[in-house]
Amino acid sequence: MNLKNKKWLWFAITAGLLWGIWGIIAKVISADVSPYMNHVLFTAGMIFTLPLVFRKCKWAALNKKGLVWAIVAGTFAISGNVAVFYAFSLGGQAAIVIPLTNLYPLITIIVAVIFLKEKLTGWNILGLVLAIPAILLLSGQHLLFENPAAFFSSINGDSWLIYALCALVCWGLFSLSQKVATNHISAEWSYVLFIFTSVIISVIFLLTGKWQSGISGSNWIAGIIAGAVNGGGVLASFAAYREKGKASSVTTIAGTLQPVFTILLAMILLNEFFGTKELLGTILAIAGGVLLSIEKKEKPTT
Repeated sequence: MNLKNKKWLWFAITAGLLWGIWGIIAKVISADVSPYMNHVLFTAGMIFTLPLVFRKCKWAALNKKGLVWAIVAGTFAISGNVAVFYAFSLGGQAAIVIPLTNLYPLITIIVAVIFLKEKLTGWNILGLVLAIPAILLLSGQHLLFENPAAFFSSINGDSWLIYALCALVCWGLFSLSQKVATNHISAEWSYVLFIFTSVIISVIFLLTGKWQSGISGSNWIAGIIAGAVNGGGVLASFAAYREKGKASSVTTIAGTLQPVFTILLAMILLNEFFGTKELLGTILAIAGGVLLSIEKKEKPTT
């Protein structure tokens, strides 16, 4: 492979790195910043990326159906983000939460098969097979293997695992909604509408008393940087598409590298370590995510 002629690959790698950094920053400030304020700061950071993409949005290309689906997609994505912030605030390790939630294609595929009548590839089926044990291993609740009754009784509404699984479901529905949205509007418009939705939800949080006072200046800065970094990852993925990168390839590479970067950074910066079961679960999650992201090749039209 001549990497000089693979600009899309470098952009895809950059997207994975930026998304991995986002997970670390979100984890770092989760102890002092509530999930709601974490999202508000995240939104503020995303706004700084708007000038990079807004000029490419043509009003004539916007339509009602695409607008509605983009807002639906944004709502699911934001709900997943807040759930991840909750998982971090309740003690979930970044090196476990990110690989676990990155199995969201599992939900996308299940919903697409049931409601959109899409067909599974053999690789997708293998990804499903790997995803289930990965979720169980990454739960950190090894009682499941020793005492299943005790395991299920130990899971309650205050468990980081519940919120991580909620994020997995929300991001899976986001991915599906995003696919539908981009059938009607450009990826750039979809991104702008995601930020618009994020702003509206942030305002709702603030108007309903979710404002948190006493946040340090460093956490303000870190939260805003997290949003900008996440937005930068999205823009890097757009750049990969513009450089002729296939959607399945870009998504697979960026989605696979995100947890890898998160794990490495968590071990280096947060001193997070886990045992053999969590390591095996992470490997299965990454492999499952790759296989779940492989899309069936369309036959050329004649």
